[in-house]
Amino acid sequence: MGFTLLAILAGIILLLVLILYFKIPAFIALLMASITAGLLAGLSGPEVMETVKQGMGSTLGFVATVVGLGAMFGAILEKSGGAVALADYLIKSMRVKRAPLAMMMTGFVIAIPVFFDVAFIILVPVIYALQRQSKKSLLLYAIPLLSGLAITHAFIPPTPGPVAVADMLGADLGWVILIGVLAGIPTALVSGLFFGKYISEKIHLSAPVELVVEKEVAKELPAVSTILAIIAIPICLILGSTMVKSGLISITNQTALDIIEFVGHPFTALILANLIAWYMLGIGRGYTSDELLAVTTKSMAPAGTIILLTGAGGVFKQVLVNTGAGNYLAELLSDAGLPLILFAFIAAVLIRVIQGSATVAMITAAGLVSPLLVGTNCSGGELAALVIAIASGASIMSHVNDSGFWLVKQYLGMTEQQTFQSWTAMTTVLALVGFASSIVLFLLF
Repeated sequence: MGFTLLAILAGIILLLVLILYFKIPAFIALLMASITAGLLAGLSGPEVMETVKQGMGSTLGFVATVVGLGAMFGAILEKSGGAVALADYLIKSMRVKRAPLAMMMTGFVIAIPVFFDVAFIILVPVIYALQRQSKKSLLLYAIPLLSGLAITHAFIPPTPGPVAVADMLGADLGWVILIGVLAGIPTALVSGLFFGKYISEKIHLSAPVELVVEKEVAKELPAVSTILAIIAIPICLILGSTMVKSGLISITNQTALDIIEFVGHPFTALILANLIAWYMLGIGRGYTSDELLAVTTKSMAPAGTIILLTGAGGVFKQVLVNTGAGNYLAELLSDAGLPLILFAFIAAVLIRVIQGSATVAMITAAGLVSPLLVGTNCSGGELAALVIAIASGASIMSHVNDSGFWLVKQYLGMTEQQTFQSWTAMTTVLALVGFASSIVLFLLF
C-alpha cells in the first residue's frame, strides 16, 4: 500500500511539472496526472478509463449546473452597473473617512455573483477617485477592496471555488455559506481594514494617471436596494433550506418541507435569481433580450474553465478512492495524530505556493481530503469548516506565478517589491486568519 501512496505522490509531482515547466493547461495536466497515478498504483488501462468517467460524471452533475447559473447571474449584475452602484452608495453613506470599510463591504458583497478579476477592474475607478480626493495612499482603499473580493471569492458560494470543494467533500452549500460568512468577517477586518491601514502608512501610492480603465457604463445605475435584494434571494433560499433540513428550524408539515427544500435547492434558487435579474436589471431597464443573451453567453467562457478543472479534480479524487490510497492516507494521518483540518490546509498551501492557481490548489486539495472522510461522522458545520480551511490555504501567498499578482500590480501601478509587500502579504494574512477561524468554527459546530 505504501507503493500506492508513492504512485499518488508521483501523480502530484507530474501535475506540477506539466503546469509549471511544460505550461500544459491545468485541465489536461490533472487528467494526465490522475491517469498516471492510477496506472502506477496498479489499475489496468480500462479500469483507469472507467475511473476517469466515474470521477468526471459524479462531480460535474452538481457543480456544472451551479457554476453555470452563478456565472450568468453575475454577468447580468455586472452589465447593469450593480457593483458601481453599491460602491457609490456605501461611500456616500459612510463618507470618505470610512471609505476603506465601504470598499471592503463592497468587495465582500459584489464577489458573491461576480468573478474576482472582473469585480476588481469594475471598481478600480472608484478607488482611484477616493485616492485623488483624500490624497492618502491608494492602498488604504485598494487592500480592503481586494480583501473583501478575495475572501468572498474563496469562501462563499455560489462562487466556483467553494462550490467545487463543497461538492467534492459532500458539504451542504447552506452550511458553507454560513460558515464562510462567519469566518469571512474577522478575516476581512484583519487582512482588509487593519492590514490595509498599516501598509498604507508604509507605502504611499497615488492613483496611476497613465492607466485608463475602459468599462461599459450602464444606461442608468440600478437602485442599491434592488441589487442587494437580488443577491440575497439565492443565499436566503439556500440557507433557509439548510436550516430546515438540519433541524435548526422546526417544520412538521411535509408539504411545506418539500416546498422549502425545492425552492432552497441551489439549482432552483439560482434559476429564480437569474429570472428575476433578467427582468428587473435587464428587460425592465431597457436592455433587449439579444443584449442579455450575449452577456450571459460570454460569461460561459470562464465558467467552462472552472467546470472542466473541477471535473478533472473529481477524477483525481476518484483515483484515490479506487486505488485505496485514500483509506491508507487516512490511516497514516490517524496514526501520526495529524488533524484532518490541518492536513487540508497544508495540502492547499503547498500546491498554491508551488503552482500559483488558487482554483487548482482548492480542487487538488479537496481531491486529497475527500477520500479521508469516508466512514467519518462529520457534521454539516465541520464539513463546511473543512471547505474554508482548504479555501484559506489556497489563498495564501499570491506571488509571481499567480495571474492575480500581476493584475493587482498593473492596476495599482506598483513595483514587484511593493506588490509583494502589500498584495502578497495581505493574501498571507487572509489565509492564516481564515484558517484560524475555520478551526474555531470546526470545534464549535
